[in-house]
Amino acid sequence: MHILLSNDDGYFAPGLKALADAMKPFASKVSVMAPERDRSGASNSLTLDRPLMVRQALNGFSFVNGTPTDCVHLALSGFIDPMPDWVISGINRGANMGDDTVYSGTVAAATEGFLFGIPSLAVSLAGKEAKYFETAAKVVQDILPLLIKNIRVPVLLNLNVPDVPYEDIKGIKVVRLGRRHKAEPMIPMQNPRGETIYWIGAAGAAADAGEGTDFGAVEAGYVSLTPLQLDLTHYHALEGVSAWFS
Repeated sequence: MHILLSNDDGYFAPGLKALADAMKPFASKVSVMAPERDRSGASNSLTLDRPLMVRQALNGFSFVNGTPTDCVHLALSGFIDPMPDWVISGINRGANMGDDTVYSGTVAAATEGFLFGIPSLAVSLAGKEAKYFETAAKVVQDILPLLIKNIRVPVLLNLNVPDVPYEDIKGIKVVRLGRRHKAEPMIPMQNPRGETIYWIGAAGAAADAGEGTDFGAVEAGYVSLTPLQLDLTHYHALEGVSAWFS
């Protein structure tokens, strides 16, 4: 088995190393292609206005001066051979639940694998302190054999693991995405030249976070696993909008 790893925290991130070490028992080959720096929030952006460069770190990881999507796209469009059997992105420092998945570079890297027709998994450690990357790595080790056994077509999965010791994990729940409140207001500041600059405000608190959601599962001490889809069509609105033009 050949597994491609990426992330959005950068090739130097401890979560990526933990994931790479955890995947070695499962794969005859583990390839790593990650951004050269933290690209959190890059979503599914591709770099089209400049060329990209691929370099290799001392630990053997390849890194790119681009986005997480760039990394996986380059890897799958000719840089690595053979094509991987799985694309796994992470382990992200911080949760990617609910609305986060729209902005997440971690989820975007996995999404790119899925778009290439490869089963893909995004993995995040849901906690601000990011103490227990080994817990998330062990959870991936636990579930990967089940995924390999049961998956027959490409899927896109989003996994969030509580930031606790492995023995404190209560189990795994397959749940839907929750929702957040709107983001906090932007923060204006002045730079040393007296110009006004702006910081994007923090993400809002969880709103739709009850039983059956990813927020609810992680809060209760469970790993959340959510199958994702990319079809953005609002099917229930098709008939109504069509009526406008009839």
